[in-house]
Amino acid sequence: MKKFILLGIIIFFSIISCNVKPKEIKYGHDHCYNCDMTVVDNTHAAEYVTKKGRSYPFDSVECLIWKLNKDNNEDNMAYILVADYANPGNLINATSATYLISEKIKSPMGANLSAFSSKKTAQKTADETGGKLYNWNQIKAKLSK
Repeated sequence: MKKFILLGIIIFFSIISCNVKPKEIKYGHDHCYNCDMTVVDNTHAAEYVTKKGRSYPFDSVECLIWKLNKDNNEDNMAYILVADYANPGNLINATSATYLISEKIKSPMGANLSAFSSKKTAQKTADETGGKLYNWNQIKAKLSK
C-alpha cells in the first residue's frame, strides 16, 4: 500500500511540475534576458516561455525580438508575449499583435516600438502619433537588419 501512495505522490508532482505557463513580470525587480536592464515599463515589456517551462522577461518588445532573431529559437517557445500598449501590464500573444513604430512613443531600447492587441487601436494611435504598422513577421524582419 505504501508503494502505491508513494507512486501516486511521484505522479502528482510530475504532472504539476510540467505545467508550462507564463510568469508574472515583477516590474522594478526582474531583469531583461537580453540587455540586463531592470524591467520597469509595463507598456513595453515582453516575455517568452520555453516549452520546458522556463520564463524569460524582457524590458522591451525589441529586446525580445532581437533575442529571438539572434538565437533563432522561436520554435522552442510555448509562449511569446508582449505588453499591449493600450492596456498596460496586459501581456498578449506576440504573433497576433499589431506593432507600431512611432517617433512619438518612446520604448526602453529606443526602437520606438509598441504592440497592440487590436489593429484598430494600433491604427488610431498611428493616426494620432504618426508611424508605421507591422505584423509579427514584418517587425521581426525589420529588427533583424
